Amino acid sequence: MESRIRVVVAKPGLDGHDRGAKVVARALRDAGMEVIYTGLHQTPEQIVAACIAEDADAVGLSVLSGAHLTLFKRVTELLAERDAGDIVVFGGGIIPEEDIPVLKEYGVAKIFTPGATTQSIVEWVRGNVAAAAA
Repeated sequence: MESRIRVVVAKPGLDGHDRGAKVVARALRDAGMEVIYTGLHQTPEQIVAACIAEDADAVGLSVLSGAHLTLFKRVTELLAERDAGDIVVFGGGIIPEEDIPVLKEYGVAKIFTPGATTQSIVEWVRGNVAAAAA
């Protein structure tokens, strides 16, 4: 029996706009994944604690506030510190193209920018997280 991919979807920081995160969470759920949505205004510490408690295979971060470099970096650092660096980190939001290589250096596997389809996100998670979770 194939286990389902478990994904935490989180909104770190003070950003109060979560429509995109909810759309992605629903698309992943509708594709057969187990999805845990943490809600708004989560600290990196809260997000990492949720990932570990939920035995997540991946965490999807959504940031529209411009604090993506700081918040994504802290999440990846905390995952590594908590011996959970195998949890695949991906994200999206309003993220300038020039910041994407920096985020990849931090350990973020994929960034989806505005215009990404839910289908492309689902396919990427299936193809990249399933392999890492196996």
